[in-house]
Amino acid sequence: MAKGHRSQIKRERNEVKDTRPSAKLSYARVSVQKACFVLDAIRGKDVETALAIVTYNPRYASSLVKKLLESAIANAENNNGMKRENLYVAECYANKGPTMKRIKPRAQGRAYRIEKRMSHITIVLDEK
Repeated sequence: MAKGHRSQIKRERNEVKDTRPSAKLSYARVSVQKACFVLDAIRGKDVETALAIVTYNPRYASSLVKKLLESAIANAENNNGMKRENLYVAECYANKGPTMKRIKPRAQGRAYRIEKRMSHITIVLDEK
């Protein structure tokens, strides 16, 4: 059990809040494994290089990551007043989202389950 009043606990929690610019895409219709292929390619790169990588990557997840990366850059410029040329991808990860269950009819009256997976993709930027 936490000590202190609820408002005190919330105040302490907000003090350690991460102020780095970020963008999050929830319920993306791509599996975590497929999203991570693209995210691994841009992790640690500066934003111009990362945008070039996702622009010419043939994977479906790269279009989602490109839009998310542009959103994170806009957040950094407009909300935090950071310069675009100093930004790099500090963190990027995909967490598992809910799975849609579907059924595919098979031979002799059987039904196979199809799992359509979703993910929550997050990109965090930082200045050099």
